[in-house]
Amino acid sequence: MDYEELERELIHLRRDFHAYPESAWLEFRTCSLISRRLEALGYNVKSGLEVIDTASVMGRPSEEVIARNIQRALSQGADPGQLTRLQGYTGLTAELDTGRPGPVVALRFDMDCVEVQEDTSSSHRPEREGFSSVNTGLCHSCGHDAHVSIGLGVAEALMSERERLRGKVRLIFQPGEEGCRGAYAMMMKGVVDDADYFMAMHIGMGVPSGVFVLNAAGWLATAKIDAEFSGVPAHASASPEKGRNALLAACTATLGLHSIAPHSGGNMRINVGTLNAGTGRNVIADHAAMRIETRGETQEVAEYAYSRAVEVLKGSAMMYGVDVDISKAGEGTTSEGSPELVRVAGEAVRELGIFGRVEESSHAGASEDATWFMRRVQSHGGQAVYFGLGSDITAPHHNGRFDVDEAVMIDGVRALAAITERLMS
Repeated sequence: MDYEELERELIHLRRDFHAYPESAWLEFRTCSLISRRLEALGYNVKSGLEVIDTASVMGRPSEEVIARNIQRALSQGADPGQLTRLQGYTGLTAELDTGRPGPVVALRFDMDCVEVQEDTSSSHRPEREGFSSVNTGLCHSCGHDAHVSIGLGVAEALMSERERLRGKVRLIFQPGEEGCRGAYAMMMKGVVDDADYFMAMHIGMGVPSGVFVLNAAGWLATAKIDAEFSGVPAHASASPEKGRNALLAACTATLGLHSIAPHSGGNMRINVGTLNAGTGRNVIADHAAMRIETRGETQEVAEYAYSRAVEVLKGSAMMYGVDVDISKAGEGTTSEGSPELVRVAGEAVRELGIFGRVEESSHAGASEDATWFMRRVQSHGGQAVYFGLGSDITAPHHNGRFDVDEAVMIDGVRALAAITERLMS
């Protein structure tokens, strides 16, 4: 395998994906180009409704938004044939079956971007070198563009070594990691039900370039909540008593949510991310919309935070005589890496000799819906792990000035390929 040539290709791919970011469930251009490339390599690709359980989908935009983004994807170079196959749902799996008995190894790569505006100053490398986001309000400020590129690199590396492998390798390109919206629907479709091993990886996360983390742990279970308050409009001066104020209900809920008592069983997080309400200064607000998230160090703590949040929302609506519609827009659970897989991965990565330091573990402190895949594989006796690929970054994750060290992507490819080859040899 010519890793020098592959490194140049990965940087080209990453910059292309970076320039055309797409948010959760809208990764149509990204998904179509991945599918086309993997089929050309010889992988058996399934996509869209073939890998998504629609009954389990959370936080998917309206059909109007879906249609609009499909058209944008076409205008930005998406593959029309691959788009048709998706049937409005992003996500894909690509399988290499060696035809020889052996394990099923699954690797997950997330595709979506963050809803944040990218920095446009000349000191920001993507802007300076001409690959910054062309889509307003969207930016690959979490490194998923690098993840997709690494996944495509792993696909090439494993295909070049297919005669030495036994079993099957399944590459999962997942939509909607942001907000924990995509993995659950793929899991419920059964994409890892036969997997003996599952691996995921994230770039950056506070770990510097040259470091590989064998077990990124400490993921918080989370629920993403959308709450819609519906009241009655009225003239704010002439007849305020005839109104039912949805804005005040939402404000009361905001204060109540941030006042929920902590749980003695572990760390807990609650955040009201957005609150939009009202139509005019002289009108009793008849509508308010909130986006909320709850998190917990354990499943018990997370369920406590979620149930109390629902009680606060309903109680606030009752106080002001309004209705509230509560829906779950995303969800993630907790997980821990399987010790034996961590050990095997450590042996493979250390033998490569390309990392300055290989660390046993790190504490993530955030949430990640690859945990659903991990739990499913572990529940039927398989092994799972989440790696950390160190990268110097220019700003924190989810910041418009975020950028990665592109030189580490090829090291991520070599690490994942080496671990997979060891499991399948």
